[in-house]
Amino acid sequence: MSKDYEPSGGDNRGTPSPMNSPARPLGGLGGAAGAARNRPVVKPKQFKGTLKRLWSYLGHERKLLFIIFLFIVASALLALAGPYLIGTAVDSMEGGKGAVRFRLLQAALIGLAAAYLTDTCLTLFQSWMMAGLSQRVTANLRRALFGKLQKLPLSYFDARPHGEVMSRLSNDIDQVSQTVSQTTTQLMSGALAITGSLIMMLVLSPLLTLATLITVPLVYFLARAITRRTGPLFKAQQAELGRLNGHMEETISGLQVVKAFNREERSVEEFETINNRLYTVGLKAQISSGFLMPLLGVINNIGFAAVAIVGGTLAVRGSITVGVIASFLSYSRQFVRPINELANVYNLLQSGVAGAERAFEVLDVEEEPKDPAEAETMENPQGAVVFDDVSFGYRPEAPILKHIRFEAPAGSSTALVGPTGAGKTTIVNLLTRFYDATGGRILIDGMDVRSYTRDSLRRSFGIVLQDTYLFAGTIRENIKYGSPEATDREMQEAAELANADSFIRRLPGGYDTVLAENGSNLSQGQRQLLAIARVILAKPSILILDEATSSIDTRTELHIQDALLKLMRNRTTFIIAHRLNTIRDADTIMVIEDGEIVERGSHDELIGQKGAYERMFANSFKQLEGAEGA
Repeated sequence: MSKDYEPSGGDNRGTPSPMNSPARPLGGLGGAAGAARNRPVVKPKQFKGTLKRLWSYLGHERKLLFIIFLFIVASALLALAGPYLIGTAVDSMEGGKGAVRFRLLQAALIGLAAAYLTDTCLTLFQSWMMAGLSQRVTANLRRALFGKLQKLPLSYFDARPHGEVMSRLSNDIDQVSQTVSQTTTQLMSGALAITGSLIMMLVLSPLLTLATLITVPLVYFLARAITRRTGPLFKAQQAELGRLNGHMEETISGLQVVKAFNREERSVEEFETINNRLYTVGLKAQISSGFLMPLLGVINNIGFAAVAIVGGTLAVRGSITVGVIASFLSYSRQFVRPINELANVYNLLQSGVAGAERAFEVLDVEEEPKDPAEAETMENPQGAVVFDDVSFGYRPEAPILKHIRFEAPAGSSTALVGPTGAGKTTIVNLLTRFYDATGGRILIDGMDVRSYTRDSLRRSFGIVLQDTYLFAGTIRENIKYGSPEATDREMQEAAELANADSFIRRLPGGYDTVLAENGSNLSQGQRQLLAIARVILAKPSILILDEATSSIDTRTELHIQDALLKLMRNRTTFIIAHRLNTIRDADTIMVIEDGEIVERGSHDELIGQKGAYERMFANSFKQLEGAEGA
């Protein structure tokens, strides 16, 4: 049931977003969205540490990595044979001493064709295997990240835009996937190519090798200068992309509110602002990284010119043959190309590490505290609730509840009323352990709620919210969400009790009607009825109705009162309501103001006191009369 629950934003946790009601920032995105968009861009904190941690995810693929490495070694040896065979072919046609040596030429050409063909096949196989490996690695990382999100406390999501969190699960992981697939084989093949080519060049001509090596320092300093600039830019690009996704998710989720308040133009302006920042930082990152290859090409040409000058001089003197020069040029190209690629790979690593770091930041967030070893499973709960001097604040400097004391006997009904932000929903948050009290203790059946396992504790609750949530799927799946083992007959009985069966059967697909996201193809009242049916089917011991009928018209509300009374029978019930006519029969009514209980008693007792409750009830009754007259 916890998936449906969204704590009240009236409890001073942050400034609400302009497009969301102040009462429910978690359902929208809250003020954290605006704050998140203005966060300063930071450089990757630990490039080496993040890279090492990312490499650890490849550890599960050691066997396949070893096979890929063998393929790369074979491919590198064949690549090294190519230039040697080219030099042999050139020398076989050297006409200084007479005829062309056709057998040697034929053998060289056949060997060259076989080497290149085999190399191509090996490259295709290793690319195919690497693609599968990289997808499995990123799938495992995405699985770990999604699993982590399920274990994080609600306070984590209260403080962050949902779209920004989703961006880490999608865009950042995709960036990691691209980095793993492209850099792993390039690093291995590049290292082998550089080593092998250097050995062959030294064998052919140490002097020409020196001419080639003059370009290496130039490549190193150029790559270092560029990647120092592109690293922070790629990090900033990923951060701005997350903010853009956060704004889009927020706007689409609250589109009705955006239109109702004529905020379309303002929303577009905000989108343009973030999009322009993303465009600017992305352009800088791409231009900076784009300088690398052309400048490396210039350096390579300098190296080839040096080899040509020195090689030509040596050939004229008779120190080396033309075939050796031809082989050496090929080897020098094989030597320089991986260096260039490694520089570019490092550039790509900057982007991949930026994405991985953002993913690992989520994985490192502290989870909800685990159940202690001595935690007990709540079995056959009776539902007796005691708040013993409970205090709490979502932020330490802003306390919400102050020394709350009350008892709710098993099977009783307790109504919580008061102005928005008084702390009514916070009491329910603490009862269900979506948050833990910072002072005092909460008892259920005589035991502190922290003594129970969270799973068994939350199974004892049934929650119906003002803003209910339905998942994409059939009506049948949504009603059975908390009780998948229930039979279809039990599901239909729950729907009948919630007065939802009649409208469900009128739908084209009945119980198999597929709902759009959050049931947007149903009315608000119909969605609420499905949520009530879902709770009825779960058969909880403690029932929480948080403005459960506020989205239903008065006639429908009266129509389902009997069903709610049946649902509440023999269950401890907490009712949060602004329509005070719905709580007249509650055993105890508590008036909450500024985090304190200012009045408590039955309806008649509180009316007789002629205090805050009597004034609230009079105003509520006038509003009800006005609605019925309309």
